Amino acid sequence: MRRLFLMLLVVVLVSSCGKQKEQTSKAPTRVETLVVSPGMIDNAQTYVGIVEEREATAVSFTSMGVVKRILVKEGQVVRRGQLLAEIDPTTSSNSVEVAHASVNQAKDMVKQAEATYNQAKDAYDRMKLLHDNGSLPEVKWIEAETRLAQATSALSTAHSGVASATATEKIARKGLADTRLYAPVSGVIGKKQLVAGETALPSEAVVNILDISTVKVKVAVPESEIGSINANTSASIKVDAIGRSYMGGRIEKGVQADALTHTYDIRINVVNGDFKLLPGMVASVRFISEGSQGISSKSIPVTSVQKKSDGTLFVWTVDNNNKAHRTKVTIGETHGNHVTVVDGLNIGQRIVTEGYQKLSEGTKVVY
Repeated sequence: MRRLFLMLLVVVLVSSCGKQKEQTSKAPTRVETLVVSPGMIDNAQTYVGIVEEREATAVSFTSMGVVKRILVKEGQVVRRGQLLAEIDPTTSSNSVEVAHASVNQAKDMVKQAEATYNQAKDAYDRMKLLHDNGSLPEVKWIEAETRLAQATSALSTAHSGVASATATEKIARKGLADTRLYAPVSGVIGKKQLVAGETALPSEAVVNILDISTVKVKVAVPESEIGSINANTSASIKVDAIGRSYMGGRIEKGVQADALTHTYDIRINVVNGDFKLLPGMVASVRFISEGSQGISSKSIPVTSVQKKSDGTLFVWTVDNNNKAHRTKVTIGETHGNHVTVVDGLNIGQRIVTEGYQKLSEGTKVVY
């Protein structure tokens, strides 16, 4: 009886392991798919493009100083008026204090000059009455006129001193304000040229701010193909780095060819509201020109079509239960890297484009 129990236990364990292996073997296979849809197959060539910023602004201090801190990082989004960096304000602060003290001193001199002027003016007015009555010696009258003239001149000089000192203080305060660097435009920090502790020179870029709300995709087009492209030519742009595709906007067409490659630079404007497109990214670009030949039909990638040993063609399709099936197809003309499907597929049907090497009939897939 004990032996029979042990045998049953072994059978259960073997059965359990078998089920686990079976479950493991039936784990869904990851594949890439697409849904069959009608569309224009353009036989134009695919070009390689580079994403560029719309505009780059180099931001710098207007005076020399040691960088105290930089408050932004590369790739950070900044807004106009945002504080970016500071240089050591010690020298500028001292200049402001000295200039402010000079202003106060000049104002004190104005007060003294005003008092002297008032005394001289009062003496002049009293002696004028005596002089007009002919009872004041001419020497005394000349002395009164001289003292008033001297007091007037001293007061004017004192006022000029205040104006000069005030202007100097204003310049010093501007110098202090210039130790703080603010963003003149909104955008993304492209590159930091300096770090804390380094000396910033006037007009030396501290950071670059890139405007990438709209970017430009730069493409070099051979001179033999440039004639088919104009400002409103449609362009399909794919950027693998972020897995996104875009429709290009207005095209800026270069007019001067490269002397070595005989290509013209084309720049395609692309709206980049979410800032996903970054300068330097590589893009795949296809121009859909007015004279291109295309057809409106069911089209699939050529690489998704397989051949059986008997010569018949098939593709792997995915049903509603995410299971793969061989589906016989009849194909038509090839256009670039796509082929038209004459029979065997319906619009809206999902086919496998990558990973089909691991499939067998009824394989569970995930995409």
